[in-house]
Amino acid sequence: MRLTAACVSVLLCAACAQPSQPPPPPVPEVPANLTVNPARIDRARDDLPAGYEVTGYTGAPAPFAAWGFRDSAVSDPVQCATLGAPSVDAATTVGWTASGPGGIVYAVVASASPGAVPDPAVVADCGRWTVTSGPSTGTVTGLPGPDIAAADTIGMNTAATTVVEGGTQTRLHAETFVAYLGEYVCFVAVVTDPGSPQPALGTGFASDLLVKTVSTLRG
Repeated sequence: MRLTAACVSVLLCAACAQPSQPPPPPVPEVPANLTVNPARIDRARDDLPAGYEVTGYTGAPAPFAAWGFRDSAVSDPVQCATLGAPSVDAATTVGWTASGPGGIVYAVVASASPGAVPDPAVVADCGRWTVTSGPSTGTVTGLPGPDIAAADTIGMNTAATTVVEGGTQTRLHAETFVAYLGEYVCFVAVVTDPGSPQPALGTGFASDLLVKTVSTLRG
């Protein structure tokens, strides 16, 4: 019995002396594809609800244009204009617009010019601002942008009024989200008529569509 116990003790000590197996090496993370291909933006239309008619976008590559404001739009404070009209190369604009029962949807991308990303101080100062152009006026309220890898994002909620002949007023509401993607700027806007009997697209639709559009652009 003593011999057996001694053998067991020796075996246990030998087992304790064995070096432990090293942990498996960490699996390297596959880097995300951040390369933007503007031609892919057409594929983002697949995320639209049924019943939307899609056409190519021919306007200026700026949220101002989606809101119905012309090139002469003036903001107050003046520095907030950079949020409604990012610094981009208009000649590189690619995008589409879609109209349906829930409103008009815009998805646009263009090459960024130097200084396209707004200064954080400007974003902070422009939590609420106004824009005017001819007979149109709008009030813009800042919204948090969606979380997108390697991108700065902002959001804007716009209520605009246009006075037409005879003093009649037309109103629109827009939710717009912008992503600054290094060499490119992409924005998605959903414009709705507050007086329409049709239910508008959900409040999170524009934000979600921007996330999907950027993912599509990056392939």
